[in-house]
Amino acid sequence: DAEVATRKKTFTEVQTERSEQAERTVLIKCPPKLNEKKLLQYLSSHGNIESHFFFENRGIHALVEFSEKNSIASLQDAVGIPSAAEHHVPFKSRLFTFTLKNPASQAAEGTPLHLSPQTHIPVKELIQKLCHADSISSQMYILLKEYQLTEENTKLRFLVCSLVRDFTHAYFPDSTVKPFGSSVNTFGKLGCDVDMFLDFNDTQKHATKMKKGPFEMEYQMKRLPSERLATQRILSVIGDCLDNFGPGCVSVQKILNARCPLVKFSHQPTGFQCDLSVSNSIAIKSSELLYIYGCLDSRVRALVFTVRCWARIHGLTNSVPGSWITNFSLTMMVMFFLQKRSPPIIPTLDQLKELADEKDKHVIGGYDCSFVSDLSKIKPTKNTETLDVLLGDFFEYFGNFDFRKNSINLRKGKEVNKPESSPLYIWNPFEQDLNISKNVNQPQLEKFVAMARESAWILQKEDKTQRMINKEPWGLAALLIPLGKSNPSKMKNRMKGIGSETIRSLLDSLKLNHANSLQKAVGK
Repeated sequence: DAEVATRKKTFTEVQTERSEQAERTVLIKCPPKLNEKKLLQYLSSHGNIESHFFFENRGIHALVEFSEKNSIASLQDAVGIPSAAEHHVPFKSRLFTFTLKNPASQAAEGTPLHLSPQTHIPVKELIQKLCHADSISSQMYILLKEYQLTEENTKLRFLVCSLVRDFTHAYFPDSTVKPFGSSVNTFGKLGCDVDMFLDFNDTQKHATKMKKGPFEMEYQMKRLPSERLATQRILSVIGDCLDNFGPGCVSVQKILNARCPLVKFSHQPTGFQCDLSVSNSIAIKSSELLYIYGCLDSRVRALVFTVRCWARIHGLTNSVPGSWITNFSLTMMVMFFLQKRSPPIIPTLDQLKELADEKDKHVIGGYDCSFVSDLSKIKPTKNTETLDVLLGDFFEYFGNFDFRKNSINLRKGKEVNKPESSPLYIWNPFEQDLNISKNVNQPQLEKFVAMARESAWILQKEDKTQRMINKEPWGLAALLIPLGKSNPSKMKNRMKGIGSETIRSLLDSLKLNHANSLQKAVGK
C-alpha cells in the first residue's frame, strides 16, 4: 500500500520530498561490533530520528534521517575533529565516524545488526529462485523484486547528491544537485551508476521574480563567450573541490570535452559510481516520462527488467560504451511494444501531451517537452494480457520487425519510415532530430534479432511440467542461461530439430547470405 501511495505522487513531488529527506540525513561509519540502541540513544539527544538503516560497504555504515534539519547542526557542533597525527582538510561534511571508547565491554552488549542489501543476488541464485515459481509472470515479478532499487538504496542516492550540493553551495548558494535517469525513473537496478546534474533553474526563477516594479536591479556576473565554456569552467572547479576536499570522493575524472561535459567520481562510503553534469533539462523530462510509464501498470517494469536482464546475460548490452544496444534503447523498445498492443497498455507521448495542462507545458531548447504530470488524469488500460504472453510476443515482434525499412517512434506509437540508414533507428522522444540508437551497428542488431527469435522459440516449445519433473530450468530461467551452457548435448539435438522450413524462413527474413550469419541467426 505504501508503494502504491508513493507511485501516485507526481515525479516532481517525489523528487522534492526525497531531496528534503536527504538534507536531514547523515552517514556514519560504525565499528564492526556495535550496540545499535546506544548509537541511536546518543543521536537522539540531538533531535528526533525519522528513520535509519545499516549497510555494509568497506565496513558497516548507518544512514540516519532526522526529523528536523537543525538536528544536524547540533550534531556537527558536538562532533570532534580527527586526531592531529595526520593532516586533514577541515571541511565539515555530513559524513562521520563513530568509535567506541571501550570496544570490548560495549561490543559484548551489542546484538547482530540487520544489514540492508545494496546489490542484487547473483544470476545463478536468481535462476534457482525462478525455478520454484508457478508461472512465467511470477518469475518476472521475482526478478523485478530482486533487481529493483530498494527504498534504502534510493535514499543513499539522494544523499550523495545532497552531499555534492554542500560543495556547490559554496559558489552557487541557490543551486541544487538532482539525480536523473535510472536512479529516479523506476527502472534502476541495484548497483547502477548515479547520474546527477547541477541545476541553476531556481536561480533563473528568482531572477524573473525580481523584475517587478518601476526599476530593475541585477547581479554583476562574469561574462563568458558560450554556455558550454561556462559549463566546463563550473564543472572543472566543482571537480577540483570534490577531488581535493570531498571526504570519500575518489578517482575523480573531469571529462570536459565530451558532447555533454561531466565529472566522474567514485563515492567510497556508498560504493556508487557517479556522473555529474550541468542542467540537463531534457534528460530530466525523459526520466519523468519513464517514471509515468513505470507507474501506470505493474507489467511495464516487470517486462523491462526481464528484457534488460536477458540482454545483459546474452552479451547484447554492455556496461562499456560501444556498438551495443543501450539499456535506454531497450527500454524504449519495450515501451513501443506496449504501445502497440491491442488495446494499448501505455499511451503514446502525443496522447500524454493532449492531457497536459498549462503547468505541464515545457519547451526546452526549441523542443516541445510537454506531457501530463498528474497520473490520475491517465485512464487505466483495459488490456489484461499476462506477462507470459507479453514476453513471448515481445521476442516474436522484434524477431520479425523490419529494421531495414522502419523506425520506432514513441510519440506516435507506430513504425515510421527510417529518415536515414542507421541499422536501428529509435526516435528521441523529445529531440526529434536525434536517433537514440545511432551507436548500434549491423552485427549487433543481427545478434539481437537472432537472440529474440531463439528466445521466442524456447518459450513456444516449453514443456514446463516435464522440465520441473527433471528439475531443469524452465520459462524465464531457461532464457537466462547463456546458449549452449545449460546442456550441450541437448543443445545439439535441438539444433538438429530445427527443420529446413525454419532455416529457410530465417534466411528469408534476415536476408543473410553466408553460413556464419545463418549460424548466428539460429542461435548456435
